[in-house]
Amino acid sequence: MNSLEYKEIRKFFVIFYTVGMVGMVLPFTFPLFIRLIPYALILSFGALMFFHTGKMDWKTILFFGAVFLVSFVVEAVGVHTGKIFGYYSYGSGLGLKLVETPVIIGANWLFMVYTTAAVVDKWKLHRVLKVVVAASMMLLYDLVLEQSAPRLDMWHWKDEFIPLQNYMGWFSLALIFHSALQILNIRIQNQLALLMLGCQFLFFLFLFILFKLML
Repeated sequence: MNSLEYKEIRKFFVIFYTVGMVGMVLPFTFPLFIRLIPYALILSFGALMFFHTGKMDWKTILFFGAVFLVSFVVEAVGVHTGKIFGYYSYGSGLGLKLVETPVIIGANWLFMVYTTAAVVDKWKLHRVLKVVVAASMMLLYDLVLEQSAPRLDMWHWKDEFIPLQNYMGWFSLALIFHSALQILNIRIQNQLALLMLGCQFLFFLFLFILFKLML
């Protein structure tokens, strides 16, 4: 793919997420755009895989599968027991569920691990620092996402209170995944990762600010 095509794809996703912001603002399009959330994630992750330039061997593929499966199981256990992230329940915003847990939640975890790993891979940091920085980026993303998730019917917290336990659980799991990446010596390289991570972060930050102003 030449640089012109790459720029066009970058432009497409900037427009794509901008349209998403507008769609969430307008009352008559809001229900439609809620239903489109899982498909937007699938499209974004598909584009990331197309631009993956790191080694795609069996070790890497198995790691991706493990992140998807482990995160889904952790979320399923969490939503049924309240012992990992606190007491919450999933709405319909993330689509198809299995054992009361959206199947796509594993893809969301993989998206976050993948993009943050690709970003820190470019920085000249010690491996331990890369793990901490990448996990901290995921925590920052979650801090913003949590404020908008209930309004998007993604998930809802008991008594509308987000416990500190949630952020501790999120950060701990992120540390585990990124530590595994470093131990297995898997490098995630993707020139589209920063844009995709930035677009999603700004999307939820915009909605967080908007919902606060609407209160």
